[in-house]
Amino acid sequence: MDVTEFLGLEPSDGHGRYSMLVTEDLMTGGQFLFGGCGLAAAVASMEQVCDRPVVWATAQYLSFAMLGEQLDLDVTVVVEGRQTSQARATAHVGDREVLTVNAALGSRMLDASGQWQVMPQVPGPQDCPGRAPRFGQERSIMTRLDVRIAVGRGWDDLDGNPRLDGRSALWVRMPDVEMSAGALAVLGDYVPFGISQSLGGWWPSNSLDNTLRVVRLEPADWVLVDVRVDGLWDGFGHGSVYLWSEAGVLLASASQSALVRNRRLD
Repeated sequence: MDVTEFLGLEPSDGHGRYSMLVTEDLMTGGQFLFGGCGLAAAVASMEQVCDRPVVWATAQYLSFAMLGEQLDLDVTVVVEGRQTSQARATAHVGDREVLTVNAALGSRMLDASGQWQVMPQVPGPQDCPGRAPRFGQERSIMTRLDVRIAVGRGWDDLDGNPRLDGRSALWVRMPDVEMSAGALAVLGDYVPFGISQSLGGWWPSNSLDNTLRVVRLEPADWVLVDVRVDGLWDGFGHGSVYLWSEAGVLLASASQSALVRNRRLD
């Protein structure tokens, strides 16, 4: 399936309008839409309207779309050139704006290419333990993802001791979902995971933004979500995510800032 089927995203009334229902398997454990799914919906909508691939997209998260609510997205093409389009998508529940996404879309032939980042050396997904849900049998986006811990600790192993390098990594597979910018948008929303890993405990956090930069789309079953937390101060954490295929191809990068809440011990 493609990412629109994964999200349940469908064209709605009028050109450039799409809608989706916030279901259990698209939400966080807090029963609101997983931020990566919101960005993915905007990315997929803009690609359909512009008929061009996304190069970068940045989301500003303004409020929450709760379980059972309908999210409507309106796409506006602001500039359409010969090789690139600049577009904006706004997502809302009724009159409440949930997120705004700006993006550039396009592609062109160029007699030059390269990759300068290097994938970290980690065990393969088959050699890494699975990551259990935080609340046992919870229904959330995590029930649709196959997640293995490559660098980091499970919930029960977060003992309060921080990781000094701010690094963690997960192998993540979205069964039966084709590789696309929208699929990578879902997988790029892992800086909050990295913040807890870096601090050595469960510190809930809410994403304020998410920027996806697509480098090279290739088929990939497992994606290494390579999380690098840069810093945390005055209650806000910042970090980056690199998304790798098993072959070491850099598919995309993402960056986020998050509001970090008090540590939870339960």
